[in-house]
Amino acid sequence: MSEKKLGLMALIALVIGSMVGGGVFSLPQNFASVASPGALLIGWLITAVGMICLALIYQNLSARCPTLEGGIYSYARAGFGDFIGFQSAWGYWFAAWLGNVSYSVLLFSALSFFFPVFGLGNNWQSILGASIVLWLVHALVLRGVQETAMINTVLTVVKVLVLLVFIAAVVIAFRIGIFTADFWGRMMLVNGSHPALFEQVKGTMLITTWVFVGIEGATVVSSRAAKRADIGKATVIGLLGCLVIYVLVSVLSMGVLDQATLNGLKNPSTAGVLESVIGIWGARLVAAGVILSVAGALLAWTLFASELPFVAAKDGMFPKIFTKTNANGSPSTSLWITNGLIQLFLLLTLFCSAGYQALFSIATAAILPPYLFSAAYGLKLAITGENYRVGESRTRDLALGLIGTLYGFWLCYAAGSQMLLSSLLFVPGVLVFLWHQKTQRAERLWKGYEALIATFLVIIACITVYMIATGHITLG
Repeated sequence: MSEKKLGLMALIALVIGSMVGGGVFSLPQNFASVASPGALLIGWLITAVGMICLALIYQNLSARCPTLEGGIYSYARAGFGDFIGFQSAWGYWFAAWLGNVSYSVLLFSALSFFFPVFGLGNNWQSILGASIVLWLVHALVLRGVQETAMINTVLTVVKVLVLLVFIAAVVIAFRIGIFTADFWGRMMLVNGSHPALFEQVKGTMLITTWVFVGIEGATVVSSRAAKRADIGKATVIGLLGCLVIYVLVSVLSMGVLDQATLNGLKNPSTAGVLESVIGIWGARLVAAGVILSVAGALLAWTLFASELPFVAAKDGMFPKIFTKTNANGSPSTSLWITNGLIQLFLLLTLFCSAGYQALFSIATAAILPPYLFSAAYGLKLAITGENYRVGESRTRDLALGLIGTLYGFWLCYAAGSQMLLSSLLFVPGVLVFLWHQKTQRAERLWKGYEALIATFLVIIACITVYMIATGHITLG
């Protein structure tokens, strides 16, 4: 059976669907807790420059490197060797499927708005419901990537419509006097003190670091695209669409309710904002939007979490068992292993919530280094001229690569202690990489610089363990 390929709209929906999860509905309170309107605008400007550069880098790489089918993982490997490539795939995979555990809990927490029996989303009723949803999604993905993408497209359209309704309502209710009352945060308090503008901007960046995770969605499924050029287009269009939505949701809310009131809202705070504008129906609309949004993100990330190890296995980086597909072309074995792990950790959230939260803290930032390596690979190609025609200008790509690489470093820095915690995930990855290399009968287990990187990871992990033991870093 010939596999159906994904068109431009399906790829755009995957990018938007993976980025727009539950976080967008909490942006008003999240930003109000750390920044004034002026600082928020500066933070968004910096984020826009960094993310647009990153999206354009992905567009450039997808066009210049058509044989690299794993996108974010493949770029890391092509640019910096097998060890970096494996670690990028390892960290991305863990962060993806652990994130789906979190999405499952969030989904039933949102459902509790209509069905209180689900509580906070981590009681036995919620875990049972999440398990049923997990295996329904599993069955759907087994039917083929095309069908999964089609349903994701429908969910993405619906949740974007909910956000557009929110934006339209807050545009009407927006009051410039509320927005400018304390524009630079001279009266705001964070932990009992007045934060400097730089600290406010940095606070916004800590939030924007996470809401764009998923920008690489089209590159992860690049082998499924009908047209190679659509991968780059989908990445840029999806990024710009999400950027506009995020900015409008967060900035306009600060002109509806004052900063102190926004900060006091419970999440999803867009419910409180919309309720203040149109009444209780606003809160109900947002709750429904969260449910649909999280369901869509869960679907998209299930696809990514099974696709990436499948591609890595085809490249010889993951065990060969991950390469098996079913008659519909779905990466069946990879999907079974991935969703089996999700099911295990759903049970862990029920019986040992602290254990899951600890591992989730460790894995969260592991998804960020691949962004840095992708940008650095784009910069490397522009410097060396590899994959460029003789005489072709590289000035634009050099600038994009430099800004994107610096922004990649910023993302890792902004993650703070979570980046240190991720070293505890990458160190076991070193052992798995060595074991896999031996089973592949590789002539050399790794190159000299890769051994230095591994040593550095081990040292950072030891320091992190010490900081956890002494209370300087907390898990959960």
